[in-house]
Amino acid sequence: MSILGLKKKQPKTFKVKVITMDAEMEFSCEVKWKGKDLFDLVCRTIGLRETWFFGLRYTVKDTYAWLKTEKRVLDQEVPKDSPITFHFLAKFFPEKVEEELVQEITQHLFFLQVKKQILDEEIFCSPEASVLLASYAVQAKYGDYDPNFHKPGFLAQDELLPKRVLMQYQMTADMWEEKITAWYAEHRGIARDEAEMDYLKIAQDLEMYGVSYFSITQNKRDTELLLGVDAQGLHIYNPNSKLNPNKSFPWSGIRNISYSEKEFTIKPLDKKKDVFKFYSSQLRVNKLILQLCIGNHDLFMRRRKADSIEVQQMRAQAKEEKARKKMERQILAREKQLREEAERAKEEMERRLFQLQDEARLANEALLRSEETADLLAEKAQIAEEEAKLLAHKAAEAEQERQRLEVTAMKTKEEKRLMEQKMREAEQLAVKLVEQSERRSKEADHLKQDLSEAKDAERRAKQKLLEITKTTYPLIAAYSSPPPPPDGGDLNLETGSVRMDFKDSDMKRLSMEIERERLEYMEKSKHLQDQLKELKSEIESLKLEEQQAGVFSHRGEARVYPDPPYIPHSNRNSAYMAQMAYFEEV
Repeated sequence: MSILGLKKKQPKTFKVKVITMDAEMEFSCEVKWKGKDLFDLVCRTIGLRETWFFGLRYTVKDTYAWLKTEKRVLDQEVPKDSPITFHFLAKFFPEKVEEELVQEITQHLFFLQVKKQILDEEIFCSPEASVLLASYAVQAKYGDYDPNFHKPGFLAQDELLPKRVLMQYQMTADMWEEKITAWYAEHRGIARDEAEMDYLKIAQDLEMYGVSYFSITQNKRDTELLLGVDAQGLHIYNPNSKLNPNKSFPWSGIRNISYSEKEFTIKPLDKKKDVFKFYSSQLRVNKLILQLCIGNHDLFMRRRKADSIEVQQMRAQAKEEKARKKMERQILAREKQLREEAERAKEEMERRLFQLQDEARLANEALLRSEETADLLAEKAQIAEEEAKLLAHKAAEAEQERQRLEVTAMKTKEEKRLMEQKMREAEQLAVKLVEQSERRSKEADHLKQDLSEAKDAERRAKQKLLEITKTTYPLIAAYSSPPPPPDGGDLNLETGSVRMDFKDSDMKRLSMEIERERLEYMEKSKHLQDQLKELKSEIESLKLEEQQAGVFSHRGEARVYPDPPYIPHSNRNSAYMAQMAYFEEV
C-alpha cells in the first residue's frame, strides 16, 4: 500500500484532546498539521507566550514521549484513538522561577504541575515543607483567611499533603487542617499569583524538583543506575536514592553528548577528565534522553545571554500587567473595605431598624398601657381628691387638736412648775420638820435627863425621909401624943409627902405637855404625808397625760417631766420616832 493511497483514504481533519493542568480542550486539526501547528494553537488558546518551557506529551506503550514540532502530528507514534489525547505540560524547568517566569499563566501552570508532582510523591518533600506549601496553596485558592467564613472542616475535600506525610504521623485530618490553617492565617494580604510564586520558590529548592529520571547501566555487567536530567545538567544516582547524586555533569562542563543505539557518551569540556559512558536498553528512551539534554542545554545557554526583544517586551508587559493588577488589587481592596464598611453600616442600620421597630412596638404597647393607666389614674385622682379633702378636714382637726394640746402643754408646763414649786416648798417644810424633830429630840433628851435627875432627887428624898422617919420614930413613941402642929399646917411628917405631891404634879404637867406636842406633831406629819401623796398622784397623772398628748405638740416631741424630789422616809418621820421613843421610856 502506497503512502498516496493512504492519504486519499484519510479524512481531511482529525480530533485532538489537550489536557492542561486546569482545563481540557478539543480541537479539530488538519491532517497536514505539524506538531508546531497544534502546539501554537494550544498556546494561543490559553494565552501562553513563554512557549519554550512546555510541550505536548503523549503515552506510548509503557513510556511517554513529547510531540515533535518539526514533524507532522499523524506521522509520529501518537495514539490512534479519536480524539488523540495530549497533555500540555512543562517539559523544561527554570533555574530561578522568580527571574525566568514572566507571565502569570506560566507561573500558574508551573504551580499546578509542581503541586501535583509533590502530592503524587514524584518530588520528595519533608512534612514541614509540605505543610508550608499547603498553606500557600490554600492562600492561592481561597484568598485571605476569614475565621467567620473558613470554619473548621473547610479543607476536608482538598488534597494538600502527600499520603506518605499523612501516614508518617499519628494525626487526624482535623489536626493537619489546624496546622495548615495556622500558617494560612499568616499569609493574609498575599494575592493569588504571589502565593503561587512563593510556592514555586520553596519547591525549586527541593532535590527532585525539575529532574527527569531514567534507568541506565554503566557497563556491560549491567550495574543499574539512574540518570537525572534537569536545568543544571546531568546527574548519576543510585537506584534507591534519588536525592543525592553520585556524580554530576553540569551543562557548563559538558563538551558533547552523543549516543549510538544503546550507548551514551558524555565528553567533559576538560579533556583531562575521563569520558563517561552509560547504556540504555530502549531506543525510544534514548531519543527522549537526548531530546531533554538538547532542550535543557539550549535553555541553559539562553539564560546566559541577553534577553531577546520578545522576552524584553514580555517582561515590560508583565511589569505593566503586575502594576495594573496591583493597582486593581488596591482598588479592589479599597472597594472591599468600603463594601465591608457599607455592609457593617447596613447591618448596623438593620440592627438599628430592628431596634427602632422593637422600640416602636414597645412604645405602642406602652402607649396603650399608658392610656389604660391614665383612665385608672383619673379614677384614682378623683378618689385622691376626695381623700385630699378628707385629709384636709382631718388636718384642720389635727391642727385644732395640736393647738389645744399646745395650750394643754403650756398649762401642763405651768402646772408642772407649780407642782415643782410645791415640791420644793414641801421639801423645805420636811427639812424644817426634820430640824424641828431633831430639836424636839434634843429637848426630849434634856427632859429625859431632867426627869432622871428628878427621879434621883426623889429617890434621895425618899431615902432621906426614911432615914429621918427611922430616927424620929422612937421619940414619937416616947411621947405618946404628937406635938401640936405649927400654924402653917402639917410641916413635919407630911413635908416629904408634900414634896412628893409637888414633884408628881410637875411630872404630870410635863407629861401632858409632851403628849399634847406629840399629838400635834403627829397630826402635822400625817397632814404633810397626805399632801405629799396627793402631790405625787397629781404629778403621776400629769406625766401620763403628757406622754399621751406630747406626740401632738407643735414641735413633734414627746415631753417627759421629771419626778418630784424624793424625800427620804427616815427624815420625814425622825421627829415622830424620837417622840415615840421618849414616851415609851416614860
